[in-house]
Amino acid sequence: MFQYISNSPEATAELATKLAAVIKPGTIICLEGDLGAGKTLFVQNLAKALGIEENVTSPTFNLMNTYEGKMVMYHFDLYRLEQEYELEDIGFYDYISDGDGLVVIEWADKFCDCLPDDYILLDIQRAEDVENQRILSFSLRGEALEDVYKEMEKLCQF
Repeated sequence: MFQYISNSPEATAELATKLAAVIKPGTIICLEGDLGAGKTLFVQNLAKALGIEENVTSPTFNLMNTYEGKMVMYHFDLYRLEQEYELEDIGFYDYISDGDGLVVIEWADKFCDCLPDDYILLDIQRAEDVENQRILSFSLRGEALEDVYKEMEKLCQF
């Protein structure tokens, strides 16, 4: 695990932009954190850096949005889902096994047992004593994305 301390929304956006450079097709990033922690801000800037021109919003009501850029990005928001069978209904398993694009899953912790074997977990938490500060904790699950994870770690040490 490694961490990055962001002191502003702009710093979080800048980090997402830098990390986009090491994303490869088949990367899955699972995002955790409270409402308003900065998950969608991170995804928006990741998307922008991947050449996605559309306005990226949290797909809370759509559950999943697809965006085209340098690679396709599938953006899931599992916040409103309650049952595992609902993942099947939205084609979740098909998209996470696609391998041709980037999959970003907000509120992934709601369905830990349904996640693939290989992904990068990004947990964004508010710092207790500094208003706009966020602690971004990255951890690797499985081995398939180890090269992407290591490159992300290098970029977080600037």
